[in-house]
Amino acid sequence: MERIPQHSHCQICGKAIPYGEIVCSDECREKYEALVKKRKMYIYIMYGALALLMLMFVLMYL
Repeated sequence: MERIPQHSHCQICGKAIPYGEIVCSDECREKYEALVKKRKMYIYIMYGALALLMLMFVLMYL
């Protein structure tokens, strides 16, 4: 039986890469960093909207 060496896959394009790596190339690294930045921005917006909504409920019942 042949064993496949331990590996992971690029988060952007899906190519097999050495275990522990996240991306396979500089191009994929740039795309990955842009994706992470966009996700962080969405999370900040979500928390801001939630805080605003909670503030509105508190002020409505005062």
